[in-house]
Amino acid sequence: MSKPLVAIVGRPNVGKSMLFNKLTGQRLSIVEDTPGVTRDRLYAQAEWRSRTFDLVDTGGIEPSTDNQILTFMREQAEIAISTADVIIFVCDIKTGMTAADQEVAGMLQRSKKPVVLAVNKMDATGHTNPDIYEFYNLGLGDPYPVSAVHGHGTGDLLDACFEHFPPEEEEEEEDDVVKVAIIGKPNVGKSSLTNRILGEERVIVSDVAGTTRDAVDSYFENETGKYLIIDTAGMRKKSKVDDRVEKFSVLRATMAIERSDVCLILIDANEGVTEQDTKVAGLAHEAGKACIIVVNKWDAVEKDDKTMKRMEEDIRRDLAYMTYAPIVFISALTGQRVTKLFDVIQAVVNQAAMRIPTGVLNSVLADATTRVQPPTDKGRRLKIYYMTQVGVKPPHFVIFCNDARLFHFSYQRYIENQIRSTFGLVGTPVQITVRQKGDKEE
Repeated sequence: MSKPLVAIVGRPNVGKSMLFNKLTGQRLSIVEDTPGVTRDRLYAQAEWRSRTFDLVDTGGIEPSTDNQILTFMREQAEIAISTADVIIFVCDIKTGMTAADQEVAGMLQRSKKPVVLAVNKMDATGHTNPDIYEFYNLGLGDPYPVSAVHGHGTGDLLDACFEHFPPEEEEEEEDDVVKVAIIGKPNVGKSSLTNRILGEERVIVSDVAGTTRDAVDSYFENETGKYLIIDTAGMRKKSKVDDRVEKFSVLRATMAIERSDVCLILIDANEGVTEQDTKVAGLAHEAGKACIIVVNKWDAVEKDDKTMKRMEEDIRRDLAYMTYAPIVFISALTGQRVTKLFDVIQAVVNQAAMRIPTGVLNSVLADATTRVQPPTDKGRRLKIYYMTQVGVKPPHFVIFCNDARLFHFSYQRYIENQIRSTFGLVGTPVQITVRQKGDKEE
């Protein structure tokens, strides 16, 4: 099951980002004493009482504003509210309760979601500022005094959130159900593909609201296996809005990717690979997920006998870090090659779960180092002792050597290519960790 999602909301400049950073233990959000400052990241993982959960930082909510950016930030916050399991509503003791706080409180009450009220900037210890009691007027229950700067009160705050977390599922999900995330930029055809798959091939068991407002997790079976399709259906399109649109599409994609076994990275055949496509694909690659590049709307492209080859070359150039990912050309509209997707999904799932015996791996390693000698630096040669596989999904290999500093990235890539040429590992990234043995060999 997906982890609980906690959204931090409130009007601008009450300390949401600083609290976000304190709860995650990292400086992920830019903190600046200016309302509406851009964040470099909105989403992170945190842990409390042995329970991992997702934390979302949002732009400040200005309930009534004509400013386009502030209006869009409010919409972002509304999306976060609708997807969250628990909402932390942050107010500021220094400004006291404002009319804007009351309007936001009303919005939260209408959402019917559990709300934990945090009154920030309670930096003094030893006594409680009596001004906190006015926040009872918001009608959201007990206000929790916190200091995002010093961390005071965050334990009690997280305890209160913990009480509202959905229960952990005791039974494990079936191992043979493949979780497939359909990701990509808006209007690339994610929902169309989901509808095409479900309309033609499903044996529906349930439709369960997913982790995003527009998403539905759909379980179905066909002759190739059992699947859970995680649709990250598109955001409300705004005319070339600034990168805040991108940030929420990245948030949604990140949440879907994390839960998946395989990511279908949809690309519009009419546009080719765009900058946002590379960012979404990069998220799946960095998460170590098996990936398939799906070129949609292929029916709308004027073709000759070289069109597909040219498109493949362009994709390989623009997504150079994903040469392992197979490319499938489809049309969600007509259903062209959609059924072929499932054979490819099963193939890459099997490849991502492949285990290679240590003896076989080291035979490949010995052959590779004989063909291309390990590099030297200032007379000292890299010596590779042995390699072993320590994980799957993605396959993770550890190589032990005499000096990790001599293990150049280019030689690491060479070793990876030798592993791939021998064992395939199509559709999955490969992780290689270089470890240095403690001996003093020269």
